[in-house]
Amino acid sequence: MILSAIGLIGGLTLLIVLTMRGMNLLIAAPLSTLWLAVFSGIPLFPQLVEADQASMLDSYMTSFSGFVASWFIMFLLGSIFGKVMGDARAADSVSKWVVDKLGVKYAVAAVVAACAILTYGGVSLFIVGFSVFPLALSLFKQANLPRRFIPATLAFGSVTFTMTSAGSPEIQNWIPIEFLGTTAYAAWEVSLIVAIFMIIFGYWLLKHLINRAVAKGEQFEVREGDPVAEEKELPNPLLSAVPLLVVLGVSFIFHDTLGTSALIIALTGGIIATWALNHKYLPNVWVSASNGTMGALLAITNTAAVVGFGGVARETQAFNAAVSAVTDMPGSPLIGGAIAIGVIAGLTGSSSGGQQIALPLVSPHYIDMGVDPEALHRVAAISSGALDTLPHGGYVVTTIRAICGETHKDAYAPFAAVTVIVPILGVILAIALFSLGM
Repeated sequence: MILSAIGLIGGLTLLIVLTMRGMNLLIAAPLSTLWLAVFSGIPLFPQLVEADQASMLDSYMTSFSGFVASWFIMFLLGSIFGKVMGDARAADSVSKWVVDKLGVKYAVAAVVAACAILTYGGVSLFIVGFSVFPLALSLFKQANLPRRFIPATLAFGSVTFTMTSAGSPEIQNWIPIEFLGTTAYAAWEVSLIVAIFMIIFGYWLLKHLINRAVAKGEQFEVREGDPVAEEKELPNPLLSAVPLLVVLGVSFIFHDTLGTSALIIALTGGIIATWALNHKYLPNVWVSASNGTMGALLAITNTAAVVGFGGVARETQAFNAAVSAVTDMPGSPLIGGAIAIGVIAGLTGSSSGGQQIALPLVSPHYIDMGVDPEALHRVAAISSGALDTLPHGGYVVTTIRAICGETHKDAYAPFAAVTVIVPILGVILAIALFSLGM
């Protein structure tokens, strides 16, 4: 048991360290899995075990391929939709319209709103970041706000009150359907209250941190090579928003009858609507689709690599002991579910990966206990979006470094404040509301 704990903790630590040092997850995850298996006494190859025993290679690849098989089409269509929206300048048009309406005086609110509309409309989180960043940079420059807060502002609008809310087409809101038999609108009343809370408190916290920095003398810092929000012809913003409404509308119509497959029809409809309404601005839809395909492959294989690590971890004594301790916690079962999913999402740096690993383990136990599946769905979704933005998370690294050109030292503290603290409080509020009978 002690060696198994060393294997589990050491493997997770190695995964975090290697990821933060920039190693590709497709390499870091198998290396960390190897550490885990060796210390936990799991044979490396299937040829070394009996037919009904687990091996590292079998467990890893079964979990890896299972995640790809379940979610590849959704990842593919979501990535293509985001890419087509970006290449057709529809995402830019919607963002610019929001920014222009709110103006410099409400620079932070404008950036948050632009990200929220695009994210809740189904556009990939990474496409949202790349689309809105030039506008955010221009607004922060005009308002003379410290640019190190741009990553937090982008993230607050993308991965907090939108990504895990009822009705969201983002995959974090759809994975629980497979395990709980719910819909994307599960516990929408509680979800709405929690989302409103996160919007109000999160925005106040973000503004407070920015105002405090400004009071200390921080200003906008111009850097050589800063991207410029180009003055180029953009499609009509109202027409550009139609594909977002198509995704939301179609997923709402079919979510009861088709479950997760409704997302396939919704995203396909969004792609077709984007091309039909903005084809004049889209040089070659097939090139955009091909580029989106590459993005989907990268996103799903990175996530599957971490899910594979979780598949091997499930075979260890330490992991199963930890899951038993969480599921047997006194008090509301939703607390144990939130902790299990949140911690695994945090350790893997992936909200979808955390759900995919944790839900097969905890959902049957809680459903047998009589826990409301809709309540568990909503708690699982919100909690998966809390600790997934620890420093090693893929979205964190991409947003802070690749999109915004900042460092963790300068930008991560406010980033964590709005993407870790705010969702954790949201989870607590959700559990409290469910405990009161909502």
